[in-house]
Amino acid sequence: MKKKKNRVRPVAICVFRNKNCILVNQGYNHVKDEYFYRPLGGGIEFGETSLETVCRELREELNVEVVSESLTYLGIVENIFHFNGIPGHEIVLIYDGTLKESALYEQAVILGKEANGEDIQAVWMSLDEFSAGNAILYPMGLVEMLVAKAPHDT
Repeated sequence: MKKKKNRVRPVAICVFRNKNCILVNQGYNHVKDEYFYRPLGGGIEFGETSLETVCRELREELNVEVVSESLTYLGIVENIFHFNGIPGHEIVLIYDGTLKESALYEQAVILGKEANGEDIQAVWMSLDEFSAGNAILYPMGLVEMLVAKAPHDT
């Protein structure tokens, strides 16, 4: 396997809210022996806007459509981390959005696949679980951003 050069990776993710829950994918860091969660999205490709990235990634990973007009920019975080012992550095653009198919908000789990063939299980997790420290949400700083920008009607 060819080792990637160290570089800053531009990423776009989207937070889909369902009452006090958000749609996240569970990951596992073998080195840290730690489960964590992250909203869906991915790397911004050359010539692609971050909004296009969100729509493409959700289509590719979960075969779902996003209401593109609903995408609202929430902010940006710089994410410097180690995953399975490998250093990473991302600039993460964060959006709030709506899924086109309303029935998805009633599903406990939405199944999909990563580009590398790895299975994805997107689940609705309570924001309170992350705020209380009972579950880890990446990128760091996202919980605070979401709590500060929580909709008033939920």
